[in-house]
Amino acid sequence: MTIEEELISLREQLAQRDELIQQQQALLWEQNVLIEQLREQHSSLAEQVKSLQDRLSKESHNSHLPPSSDRFGRKPKSLRTKSEKKSGGQPGHPGSSLRWSGSPDEVVEQHVERCEACQHDLHTVAACHVERRQVVDVPAPRLLVREYCAEHKQCPLCQHITAAPFPHEAAAPIQYGPTLAATAVYLTQQQLLPLARACEVLRDLLGVQMSEGTLCELTQKCAARLVQVEQQIKDALIQAQVIHQDETGWRVAGKRHWMHVTCTPTLTHYQVHPNRGQAALDAIGILPAFTGISIHDGWASSFLYPCGHACCNVHLLRDLLSLAEEQGCQWAADLKSLLLDMKEATKPARDQEKHWLDPLEVADWEGQFLHILDEGDLAHPRATAPPGTRGRSKQSPARNLLDRLRKDQQAFLCFLEDLRVDFDNNQAERDVRMVKLQQKMAGCFRTVLGAQAFSRIRGYLSTLRKQDIPLLSARPRHFLWASCSSFTLADLGSNTQFTNRLKVRHRGPRLSIFVRTFSLFTTRGFASPERKTRERKKDSLAKSNR
Repeated sequence: MTIEEELISLREQLAQRDELIQQQQALLWEQNVLIEQLREQHSSLAEQVKSLQDRLSKESHNSHLPPSSDRFGRKPKSLRTKSEKKSGGQPGHPGSSLRWSGSPDEVVEQHVERCEACQHDLHTVAACHVERRQVVDVPAPRLLVREYCAEHKQCPLCQHITAAPFPHEAAAPIQYGPTLAATAVYLTQQQLLPLARACEVLRDLLGVQMSEGTLCELTQKCAARLVQVEQQIKDALIQAQVIHQDETGWRVAGKRHWMHVTCTPTLTHYQVHPNRGQAALDAIGILPAFTGISIHDGWASSFLYPCGHACCNVHLLRDLLSLAEEQGCQWAADLKSLLLDMKEATKPARDQEKHWLDPLEVADWEGQFLHILDEGDLAHPRATAPPGTRGRSKQSPARNLLDRLRKDQQAFLCFLEDLRVDFDNNQAERDVRMVKLQQKMAGCFRTVLGAQAFSRIRGYLSTLRKQDIPLLSARPRHFLWASCSSFTLADLGSNTQFTNRLKVRHRGPRLSIFVRTFSLFTTRGFASPERKTRERKKDSLAKSNR
């Protein structure tokens, strides 16, 4: 082989090698692209798995989820620590028991007729000792039918006919009285009974066959009479020094609404609104005019108003517990212990009715608080966006919590600087708990009017209970329960009627009372539909003859 042929062969080999190198480089570039795609996919899947694991690990003890959402039968861990007190009533607890009555309504004497030993007759022997025992019970259920007879008199001079006025509770020929109307509304609005079951209770206990439509009408009339009372409660809340606020989701007329609660230890106001944020708070009208301190869960819309703000620290404890247990954040565990120590430090001062702690002590607590936040900043530095990326980069939950603690530090530590402020928002959460219970039982409200009536009546009843005012005995003060709902005599049933007509002195018309008694707590003996029809005809005929 000549030199030229050898050079040509070498050039061909070099060309083949260069081509192979190019192919290998192209293959390597494709593999690098695939590796980068797989790396990004792996990172995305890892984040999704981490997010799902975090969601599964969150329960009522380490997040804002309610206890009803706890899964897999795992027993929730309470944030409360075990105390040294024994279970049951504590020393000094007043307790409650039956009290001996000095004036019993009925006295039944148990006489001794014969000696139990020799059977000697003891009728004429005087008793050497009398042992007393009392039984507290309720009388047999009965209905009281009160008839008002208004006289019509013709003047002998001008021939004008003057009629005596009827009281406001007798606005129709026949209607339910205020006590019965109050009981019906109480069963549905306070005891949260469904309409059908409330009607069943009235039928079984009182012998009243009230329809669901009549019960709804009584509820709406009661709510209408409470408009001024509701405004008085709102005005009192605006003048309060500290209020509690919370909100929860509601289903009304097939749509998502929100139940907003504003309360103090003596006042409660509920209002349902389709919005959760500023539009709802403006419509309620309490927070825009409020100048005190509002305790809430840190909802962003609450900070838009110029009043003082305090955040619920129990929610913060759950977030810190989640970071400490799931991610092993030591700073979160230290901050949780510090907050609980702060709470214990304020107890003696609160018991002594002081308004604030020593300023040096507060400064020392706040210094420890900021020191722990500095440790958290070192453990969770702020994530930066890659070059050329628009917008803010996504931060970790721990980083977001640290930023929130620095931004709202005054709101979280308000309970330490002002002892009028509670450590938590339990007052509002307790008031909203029964509202959630009503939703679980009924599912939803079919109309907005029904939801508004429930919120208004419930707020009124909650205010009465907080002030230790008996709920049913409070009705004469506001005339809330007077109704004009009509019904027939057949609704009263067909038990034996005692028409003891009592003449009572009364201003204006003569007062007559018909007493209808029911000896048993049963519905046996109620009128059949045919008999009700005959009774209605008799009533109509009697009215026409009258």
